[in-house]
Amino acid sequence: MTEERRGLLYVAAAALVWSTGGLGIKAVDAPPLAVACLRSAVAAVALGAVLRPRLWTLRPGFLVAVVAYAATVTTFVVATKWTTAANAIFLQYSGVVWVFLTSPVVLGEPLRWRDAAAIAVALAGMALFFVGSLDARARTGDLVALASGVAYAATALSLRRERGAPAEAAVTYGNALTAVGLAPAALPGLALSPASAATLVYLGAVQIGAGYVLFLRGLSRVTATQASIVGMLEPIANPVWVVLLLGERPSVSAAVGAVVVLAAVAWRTVGGPGAAETAPPSD
Repeated sequence: MTEERRGLLYVAAAALVWSTGGLGIKAVDAPPLAVACLRSAVAAVALGAVLRPRLWTLRPGFLVAVVAYAATVTTFVVATKWTTAANAIFLQYSGVVWVFLTSPVVLGEPLRWRDAAAIAVALAGMALFFVGSLDARARTGDLVALASGVAYAATALSLRRERGAPAEAAVTYGNALTAVGLAPAALPGLALSPASAATLVYLGAVQIGAGYVLFLRGLSRVTATQASIVGMLEPIANPVWVVLLLGERPSVSAAVGAVVVLAAVAWRTVGGPGAAETAPPSD
């Protein structure tokens, strides 16, 4: 197995772990900032114990990674609480387009026709998946989710640029920044049930902690665009958990959309080494 294929499998595993976040966040009976704060607090401890990151040089790129990560996890929790989990994940993954458009400038990664085609097909599939799901009554949450997409793109690009030990430190410190920054507003007067507390431990230690360990291992072997494309498995897998745990069945359009996205991801993943691809000729 090539390093690229191994990296894509790591990213796919991370996306499946991340996909449990929507249900978990919805299940916690607490305000969104409290959920974001405590989830990241647990994640910071878990990642610190596993990765043992060193203090890193506070250069601009590293600081961007830390702040972008903190913005991503915070806005995603808020969006998930304020709108549907489907909306939050779908709109956050609009960030894949920003990754694709900016990675040649930010990272010097080439534009590849296979990446462009996979993104276009996968986004079309996700639109099918969420036909009729966007809630007009939750426009504020939708806007926060769009902002989360921009933050997600900045996170993916900066972690790719800071890959290795600096990226591990950035994710760990990004969670710590989220926890410390939100604590004054989120924690006073907060009371959690045992079920909510257990769910938060899972969200921090597994959904973020294990998920990002897998993601960082994958990101060191593939481009930011490839990682973002394969990461689209997350918004597809999320409703699968809903079916398994809540018994809700997706619509026909959702099923078709899932097949389209999975086909695009599989085509991009098994279609050959990215290094051998070139951008399409321009007219």
